[in-house]
Amino acid sequence: MRVVTLIMVLILGAVSIESAEAQLLPTKLRVTVIDGLGNFIEGATVTIYANEEDYLASENALAVQKTDKKGRVTFKDVEPKSYFVDARLGDKNNDGEGVKTGELSEGRINKVNTVIE
Repeated sequence: MRVVTLIMVLILGAVSIESAEAQLLPTKLRVTVIDGLGNFIEGATVTIYANEEDYLASENALAVQKTDKKGRVTFKDVEPKSYFVDARLGDKNNDGEGVKTGELSEGRINKVNTVIE
């Protein structure tokens, strides 16, 4: 009986620790911008939107960042939901190329790639 109780306490403790870690860690969205050949694009402007209407109208952007030399931007403390991503550099953009993310996992760095052409 004591063994069963001990096992239950350990299982419940592990579950609550995992849940607490997810609540303590911020949810992040890392977007990597690449070209059609897979090369990183430095200096691209990446904008995220909460919904398709705002994305299509280019209004109410949640955040805007420029990519680093590895073509990456990281949006911190975002909600665990889907986002619409707009990436642009000069006359190149990601229109029609992976604009909507999947639902983000809470407490993790969620990574997506988008291609600009």
